[in-house]
Amino acid sequence: MAFQDVILTQKVEKLGAESDIVRVRAGYARNFLIPSGKALEKTSGNLARLNRLKAKRAEREAQELNEAEDLARKINKLKLNFELETGASGKAFGSITTTDIAAKIGAEIGKEIDRHTIQLAKPIKSTGSFDVEVKLHHDVTAKLVVNVKAKGGEDKAAEAPAEEGKGKGKAKK
Repeated sequence: MAFQDVILTQKVEKLGAESDIVRVRAGYARNFLIPSGKALEKTSGNLARLNRLKAKRAEREAQELNEAEDLARKINKLKLNFELETGASGKAFGSITTTDIAAKIGAEIGKEIDRHTIQLAKPIKSTGSFDVEVKLHHDVTAKLVVNVKAKGGEDKAAEAPAEEGKGKGKAKK
């Protein structure tokens, strides 16, 4: 059986990752990997191209890491305040979701972040203070404090008896 060395241009399951040089059967390389753009033949020209791509990738990854660290420093300083609509009994109407948190972070720091980077097991449906993690990069995680207060819970409880009294008085006339 004939084998051939190829340079992977993207991750191939159970074979390798981008820029790996792997030995595969010649037919697999000729009929699948190379025509689909998942690999290049191992030639001196392609090896030089690979080295240039590796250098560019390393530069880009270093820049992304620096940007993520800067963003993490800004997010670590944040304390977000939310008001959650509650009823007279203290039961919450609605919740604080990752979308809400992402929008508030974007408004505070001036840079939008993806809601999927916010590590929240389930939406916040109670009042209190919560530590929320934001995974900005595979090496960088930021933490911020989310304070949730009841909105109108006490006000509604105080207003409800007063309104009931007014309604009864009007009905008697």
